[in-house]
Amino acid sequence: MTMILIVEDNPINRDVLGRRLERRNFIVRFAEDGESGVALAKELVPDMILMDIGLGEGIDGWETTRQIKAMPETSHIPVIALTASAFSSDRETSLKAGCSDFDTKPVDLPRLLSKMNLWLQPSAVA
Repeated sequence: MTMILIVEDNPINRDVLGRRLERRNFIVRFAEDGESGVALAKELVPDMILMDIGLGEGIDGWETTRQIKAMPETSHIPVIALTASAFSSDRETSLKAGCSDFDTKPVDLPRLLSKMNLWLQPSAVA
Protein backbone atom coordinates (compact mmCIF):
# COMPACT_ATOMS: atom_id res chain seq x y z
CA MET A 1 0.00 0.00 0.00
CA THR A 2 1.03 3.58 -0.59
CA MET A 3 2.03 5.69 2.42
CA ILE A 4 1.36 9.42 2.41
CA LEU A 5 2.83 11.79 5.00
CA ILE A 6 0.69 14.89 5.49
CA VAL A 7 2.58 17.81 7.05
CA GLU A 8 -0.20 20.14 8.18
CA ASP A 9 -0.57 22.30 11.30
CA ASN A 10 -4.36 22.64 11.12
CA PRO A 11 -6.01 19.66 12.86
CA ILE A 12 -9.25 19.96 10.85
CA ASN A 13 -7.36 19.97 7.54
CA ARG A 14 -5.29 16.98 8.70
CA ASP A 15 -8.38 15.04 9.72
CA VAL A 16 -10.48 15.78 6.63
CA LEU A 17 -7.74 15.13 4.07
CA GLY A 18 -6.43 12.11 5.97
CA ARG A 19 -9.84 10.44 6.13
CA ARG A 20 -10.51 11.14 2.45
CA LEU A 21 -7.20 9.54 1.47
CA GLU A 22 -7.64 6.57 3.82
CA ARG A 23 -11.00 5.84 2.15
CA ARG A 24 -9.01 5.51 -1.07
CA ASN A 25 -6.72 2.92 0.54
CA PHE A 26 -3.72 5.13 1.26
CA ILE A 27 -1.83 4.66 4.51
CA VAL A 28 -1.74 8.14 6.03
CA ARG A 29 0.64 9.51 8.66
CA PHE A 30 0.70 13.04 10.03
CA ALA A 31 3.19 15.66 11.14
CA GLU A 32 1.96 18.83 12.84
CA ASP A 33 4.97 21.02 12.09
CA GLY A 34 8.05 21.22 9.90
CA GLU A 35 10.48 19.75 12.38
CA SER A 36 8.38 16.63 12.99
CA GLY A 37 7.76 16.46 9.22
CA VAL A 38 11.50 16.19 8.58
CA ALA A 39 11.91 13.59 11.35
CA LEU A 40 8.95 11.48 10.19
CA ALA A 41 10.03 11.66 6.55
CA LYS A 42 13.40 10.21 7.59
CA GLU A 43 11.85 7.60 9.89
CA LEU A 44 8.97 6.44 7.66
CA VAL A 45 10.31 7.17 4.13
CA PRO A 46 6.75 7.59 2.78
CA ASP A 47 5.86 7.25 -0.89
CA MET A 48 4.73 10.89 -1.01
CA ILE A 49 4.50 13.98 1.18
CA LEU A 50 1.67 16.51 1.09
CA MET A 51 3.23 19.68 2.48
CA ASP A 52 1.33 22.63 3.89
CA ILE A 53 3.42 25.67 2.97
CA GLY A 54 1.96 27.95 5.66
CA LEU A 55 2.96 26.00 8.75
CA GLY A 56 2.32 28.18 11.80
CA GLU A 57 5.12 27.29 14.21
CA GLY A 58 8.82 26.83 13.47
CA ILE A 59 9.99 26.31 9.92
CA ASP A 60 7.63 26.76 6.98
CA GLY A 61 6.77 24.15 4.36
CA TRP A 62 9.42 25.39 1.95
CA GLU A 63 12.24 25.00 4.47
CA THR A 64 10.81 21.64 5.56
CA THR A 65 10.89 20.49 1.94
CA ARG A 66 14.47 21.77 1.49
CA GLN A 67 15.59 19.76 4.53
CA ILE A 68 13.81 16.61 3.34
CA LYS A 69 15.28 16.96 -0.15
CA ALA A 70 18.78 17.50 1.32
CA MET A 71 18.83 14.08 3.01
CA PRO A 72 19.95 11.23 0.72
CA GLU A 73 17.43 8.81 2.24
CA THR A 74 14.45 11.10 1.54
CA SER A 75 15.55 13.17 -1.47
CA HIS A 76 13.60 10.93 -3.88
CA ILE A 77 10.21 11.40 -2.19
CA PRO A 78 7.79 13.50 -4.26
CA VAL A 79 6.42 16.47 -2.32
CA ILE A 80 3.22 18.26 -3.31
CA ALA A 81 2.91 21.74 -1.83
CA LEU A 82 -0.53 22.68 -0.52
CA THR A 83 -1.40 26.30 0.15
CA ALA A 84 -4.37 28.62 0.35
CA SER A 85 -2.36 31.10 -1.74
CA ALA A 86 -2.66 30.73 -5.50
CA PHE A 87 0.02 33.27 -6.45
CA SER A 88 2.37 32.16 -9.21
CA SER A 89 5.29 33.29 -7.02
CA ASP A 90 4.27 30.69 -4.40
CA ARG A 91 4.25 28.00 -7.08
CA GLU A 92 7.71 29.08 -8.24
CA THR A 93 9.07 29.19 -4.68
CA SER A 94 7.59 25.74 -4.00
CA LEU A 95 9.25 24.23 -7.06
CA LYS A 96 12.57 25.90 -6.22
CA ALA A 97 12.36 24.49 -2.68
CA GLY A 98 12.15 21.00 -4.17
CA CYS A 99 8.43 20.35 -4.40
CA SER A 100 7.39 18.17 -7.32
CA ASP A 101 4.02 19.87 -7.71
CA PHE A 102 1.72 22.48 -6.22
CA ASP A 103 -1.98 22.54 -5.38
CA THR A 104 -4.29 25.03 -3.73
CA LYS A 105 -6.58 24.80 -0.72
CA PRO A 106 -9.32 24.11 -0.18
CA VAL A 107 -8.28 20.78 -1.64
CA ASP A 108 -10.11 19.70 -4.77
CA LEU A 109 -9.71 15.95 -4.18
CA PRO A 110 -10.06 14.72 -7.78
CA ARG A 111 -7.46 17.27 -8.93
CA LEU A 112 -5.10 16.42 -6.04
CA LEU A 113 -5.50 12.67 -6.64
CA SER A 114 -4.66 13.18 -10.30
CA LYS A 115 -1.42 14.97 -9.34
CA MET A 116 -0.62 12.35 -6.71
CA ASN A 117 -1.13 9.50 -9.19
CA LEU A 118 1.15 11.22 -11.69
CA TRP A 119 4.00 11.51 -9.17
CA LEU A 120 3.45 8.04 -7.72
CA GLN A 121 4.12 6.43 -11.11
CA PRO A 122 7.36 4.42 -11.15
CA SER A 123 8.60 6.55 -14.07
CA ALA A 124 8.06 9.87 -12.25
CA VAL A 125 11.16 11.73 -11.18
CA ALA A 126 10.93 13.45 -7.81
